[in-house]
Amino acid sequence: MAEPYDPAAEGARTDFAGAMSYGDYLSLDAVLAAQHPLSGAHDEMLFLIQHQTSELWMKLMLHELSAARRAIAADRLQPAFKMLARVARIMEQLNSAWDVLRTMTPSDYTRFRDALGASSGFQSWQYRLIEFAAGNRNAAMLKPHAHRPEILALLEAELARPSLYDEALRAAARAGLPVPEEVLHRDPGAPWREHEGVTAAWAEVYADPEGHWPLYELAEKLVDFEDYFRRWRFNHVTTVERIIGMKRGTGGTGGVSYLRRMLEVELFPELWRVRTTL
Repeated sequence: MAEPYDPAAEGARTDFAGAMSYGDYLSLDAVLAAQHPLSGAHDEMLFLIQHQTSELWMKLMLHELSAARRAIAADRLQPAFKMLARVARIMEQLNSAWDVLRTMTPSDYTRFRDALGASSGFQSWQYRLIEFAAGNRNAAMLKPHAHRPEILALLEAELARPSLYDEALRAAARAGLPVPEEVLHRDPGAPWREHEGVTAAWAEVYADPEGHWPLYELAEKLVDFEDYFRRWRFNHVTTVERIIGMKRGTGGTGGVSYLRRMLEVELFPELWRVRTTL
């Protein structure tokens, strides 16, 4: 029988008195102590961790989206491609997480739903920042955050700057595409309105990919992002319907009916419409 393996024999450090350990670097004491179930229901821990980990992934998404937007604004498209590709992979992780939550049955959820009070994923300010940053800008969505001045300020500041899609179109204009002037100088806080001129500009890219390769790749990276985002929304709808049926959400929304309306929202409509024109 082989002797038990001792990593210290090969030089691995095992004494961390006065030195930074793995748990120290990751602040694991704080992270693992952040779950505070309010009921005695077994599945509440699943619900808490599902949403907490989703918020961590969203934090990374915002980090990557902000950097990608800055890179596009500086015409540094290659670094932006990597960041946007990472955002799509993060969305894939978020999509996979629904599979875990779907192991919770309606009976499981009813055992702790009342403990949630009026709290709801609808109130996630990070999710709202992601939508605002991408280009889905709706000032009515500021209202759930009015009680948190510091969060409201973050959201309002996001509405005051050009979105990821705005910066992509500005980059396209600088590269010589005929992006309409009214689009380039629009109010960044206003909701996006689909524009035939923007579709026509993207059509030039898709008609000659080799001649517009950086913009062609940028367009496809944006489509990848929205593709995964749409799947996330769809998985959200089906998971909610599977668990609560057509009940209203804890935050007061229509639940499934509200989430189905969100399926109709497009982040980059011209990039989808251009496929019909080719």
